[in-house]
Amino acid sequence: MNDALTPSGLEARLRDLLEKRYHNLHPFHRMLHSGQCSKVQVQAWALNRYYYQAMVPLKDASLIGRCEDDGLRREWRKRLEDHDGDEGRPGGIERWLKLTDGLGLDREAVTSTRLLLPATRFAVQAYVHLVRERSLLEAVASCLTELASPQIITERMSGMLAHYDFITPEIMSYFDKRPPQAERDANFALEWVKQHAHTPEQHQAVVDTLAFKCDVLWCMLDALHYSYVTPGLIPPGAFVPKSSDA
Repeated sequence: MNDALTPSGLEARLRDLLEKRYHNLHPFHRMLHSGQCSKVQVQAWALNRYYYQAMVPLKDASLIGRCEDDGLRREWRKRLEDHDGDEGRPGGIERWLKLTDGLGLDREAVTSTRLLLPATRFAVQAYVHLVRERSLLEAVASCLTELASPQIITERMSGMLAHYDFITPEIMSYFDKRPPQAERDANFALEWVKQHAHTPEQHQAVVDTLAFKCDVLWCMLDALHYSYVTPGLIPPGAFVPKSSDA
């Protein structure tokens, strides 16, 4: 990127990247939403995605811990509350566990993360590492995949409820609150990035970071597809379905 972009030009570049590389385009994602997954495949997705959900507060706390901008800290604290909850209000992690419970997965097995696919662990840890170690601009930019998440969540809710008799609105409660939360968070982060990215190098770093985050999410679905769809090679130590669910 040789020339600096205008704020609107940077936003257009980011949205174009999401249209081409967001994980809603992945074959496993399309299977999941169109009712083509078996219960085992849905279980594997929920178990592995739990690790991503559980690590989000650690990622966000690390960003807050090195942020000197009190306005950014105040805004980012909302994310911790959304995921961890507070007194009398369960957060996103607890609501995700309602999904894994409802799918018949043992809660301790899920929360221990011992049954994760290796690629899930590596991808999520790479994301957390980026937020902890790279510039604050890149750390904020890494969450801009949320620009596309309200639509994908709406599709997930309608598709899974329509196609799977083992999915109920109650166990999908995680997704009820996420669209407005994600829209709020994404809009704030986008405006912050547009205000703080000025040089061609900074603009390229923002674009590259969003591409990296898309790769993280794509990699997680690649691993699920390889392990539980085709060729169906489950790594040693990863989740293996019970014979009654297979």
